[in-house]
Amino acid sequence: MIRVQLPAHLRTLAHVEGEVNLQVEGRVTQRSVLDALEAVYPALRGTIRDHVTQQRRPYLRFYACAEDLSLDSPDSPLPDAVATAAEPFLIIGAIAGG
Repeated sequence: MIRVQLPAHLRTLAHVEGEVNLQVEGRVTQRSVLDALEAVYPALRGTIRDHVTQQRRPYLRFYACAEDLSLDSPDSPLPDAVATAAEPFLIIGAIAGG
């Protein structure tokens, strides 16, 4: 079981409150977590990753264990604390300003 925390606008779109718990088969990576998330909540397809390129959307960041994983390879294993559900995988809405 993997714990995922979504920003408010994605929770609204998926019609969920709080954390989402997902079953992920195989290696726990950004790609496998996002694939499982989109399979369970199809309304999120295309909101976190581009439909064609599968690249992370601008203004979304991925965190786990107090580390920014946004620029890591989507196929890199996530920390063991995420894989064991001790820590959540965070999808955070980034803010730009100036």
